[in-house]
Amino acid sequence: MPTVLVIDDNPAVATALQVLFSLHDLHTVRAESPAAGLAALGTEPIDVVIQDMNFRADTTSGEDGTELFRQIHTRYPDLPVVLLTAWTSLASAVELVKAGASDYLAKPWDDNKLVTTVQNLLELARTRRELARLRGDETRRQTELAKRYDLRGAVFGDAATERVIALACQVARADVPILITGPNGAGKEKIAEIVQANSAVREGPFVTLNCGALPQELLEAELFGAEAGAYTGASHGKFDSADGGTLFLDEIGNLSPSGQMKLLRVLETGRFERLGSNRERQVKVRVISATNADLPAMIRTGGFREDLYYRLNTIEIRVPPLAERIDDIIPLARHFLIGGKRLSADARDALRSHAWPGNVRELKNALSRAGLLAAGAEITAADLGLRAPTTAPPPVASPSDEDADRAAIEAALARAGGVIAQAAAELGLSRQALYRRMEKLSIPRE
Repeated sequence: MPTVLVIDDNPAVATALQVLFSLHDLHTVRAESPAAGLAALGTEPIDVVIQDMNFRADTTSGEDGTELFRQIHTRYPDLPVVLLTAWTSLASAVELVKAGASDYLAKPWDDNKLVTTVQNLLELARTRRELARLRGDETRRQTELAKRYDLRGAVFGDAATERVIALACQVARADVPILITGPNGAGKEKIAEIVQANSAVREGPFVTLNCGALPQELLEAELFGAEAGAYTGASHGKFDSADGGTLFLDEIGNLSPSGQMKLLRVLETGRFERLGSNRERQVKVRVISATNADLPAMIRTGGFREDLYYRLNTIEIRVPPLAERIDDIIPLARHFLIGGKRLSADARDALRSHAWPGNVRELKNALSRAGLLAAGAEITAADLGLRAPTTAPPPVASPSDEDADRAAIEAALARAGGVIAQAAAELGLSRQALYRRMEKLSIPRE
């Protein structure tokens, strides 16, 4: 049964409240002085306090009640306190509510209003305790995860991210390919780093290649290497460099058909040929790939090999967008702060309410910019300069619908004033990927 502590020097008031609360299944503890009330708080579990503001007959200033409230709030900051008096001015009560009091009611009180207030505070307290319990459980799980595994300095607070990282750690030692999916800037490479750091080949090299950052004619050479003389600047490929370790292939959906075929062969046999050579080479490489593309849709339209897809995603790890990981935002923002600056309350609210279409990358840029522009030690919402989009950006259509694809790209270019980088960010593409789509659809570069 919930317990209400009534601190009032008038026995008639305490008795009336005790009878009222008993009718609503509330247990009452009575105290006739501030000292007795503080003593009761130290010996009994109390859920709500109702306190008078005046405890001497010769005063109506409310000073005693103010001092009592401040002592209670200092010792028990989460304990709900309702102020009850016939004399103290409204201004004094408002100041105490601002200081942390839960509510203020005047004598004589309305029974229904008082009971409703207490019941609401009890429900709020239960909700807070449950939330604190859940957060405590999350913190313990995250701490245990960090003790058991090398998380490569990952910063997170959201349960969704915890599940992603836990899965990455769980499958890290399995010698199978892993496909990491999710939007650009969401942290796919960090997940790949965690897999590598906890794998059986963690002492080996960790080599990365962004398949969307190179033209197709150079991508295969970069991946598989080329014999000297095959072309100017020929060198060892990424598979050679990653031998005995891990190769992370980002934007795997941009690999050409011939590159896909060669990659499939390497995954199945560990063998490949450099460009300009007929001699097979043997490597032992753990492949982790990542994409923001809809590979099943690309399979249906012939843009991606189905056999390669099933070979790559023996294990698939989906990284949610930042908008689905609300509790990651503030920890990440504090991590990105520079110069010892801090976030104001309105800045934290603005960060949590923003849609973050650019995900963690956008958040990092916003904090870097705000840290440079903020005049003082505190970053405000105005310093962040976040603007909600007036309309949702049109998604890039599937490859099967070239007219819709063309319209989406042309619309994004128009909104960006022809700036390729800005249009690419809106469409969720790299600049190189957008250039290739423009070339495929014969969209001129203005």
